[in-house]
Amino acid sequence: MKKTLLLIGLLVLPSSQGWSESSLPSPTPAACPSCCETLKPNADLSADDLMRINYVVKYTKFAQDYTGIGTFKLISNKGLIRTREWGRYRILLQNRSDVYDYKDLVVILGPQNIKGLSVLSWTYRDPKRDQDVWLWLPSLRKIRRVSQSEEDDTFLGSEFTTEDITTRKWEDETYNRLEDRKFPGYTSIFNNNTYYKDTECYVIEAKPKRKDWYYSKRIAWLDKSFGGLIFDEIYDNAGRKWKVFLKEYGIWDTGCFPQTFLEASNLHTKNYTTIFFDEENIKFNTDLKEGFFTERTLMRSKW
Repeated sequence: MKKTLLLIGLLVLPSSQGWSESSLPSPTPAACPSCCETLKPNADLSADDLMRINYVVKYTKFAQDYTGIGTFKLISNKGLIRTREWGRYRILLQNRSDVYDYKDLVVILGPQNIKGLSVLSWTYRDPKRDQDVWLWLPSLRKIRRVSQSEEDDTFLGSEFTTEDITTRKWEDETYNRLEDRKFPGYTSIFNNNTYYKDTECYVIEAKPKRKDWYYSKRIAWLDKSFGGLIFDEIYDNAGRKWKVFLKEYGIWDTGCFPQTFLEASNLHTKNYTTIFFDEENIKFNTDLKEGFFTERTLMRSKW
């Protein structure tokens, strides 16, 4: 993996929607409106279609926008813990734009020494068009453009990659449906809770289309009840199981499926990362503006 990103000049991005302090999302808790659509996977669907549903769930495409405030912890094999507070904001544009699918912003809210570090990504409706991804480093007052070849970099030192968190798309892989199975259960390293034991799942083998990419395949376990990926097994290029990812969701009566707890464990190094959100700090359909998702927001001095 590359350890650094190439520095490029400051980019000027369009902001036709306008921007102001008053347009910033509020962290005030709010309930999910009833306009979220319930997804209905079924046994007759192909691997491709089931994974399409998974990406609708992953990127909350059942809503117009999303805000989540949460915490992630980087935990070493020796028990050293580093804690990060973060916010995630997303606007879904697939039904409102001929160009964009969605725009996504992840920003670190604490601790103070890395506060403001953020990643902005624009995803296009054209599957042949690469995403645009920018990284803002407040300590350097610089924006760095992230290329496709750098999406395998660790995300803020965690066991997740930039691709895992922000950039992987349905079009990036080929899919093969394996035999349906009950998930055997996964016991979290962090809290010792066992998740999803005996949950009925569709099992999909996903292989990257890119040659010589950082993983050879992953085995995705999709909960049959709503189509979300609950567990991911990542294999390295030698065919060894390398990492496992757990995802827990809040299943809301309105049909929304927010991710509430994630754990990524590196089976080689024994390091792991947890991410969790309080559901009261997750909001949908709060009228986020497209003009918020620009470099000007990345460069804010106050969060």
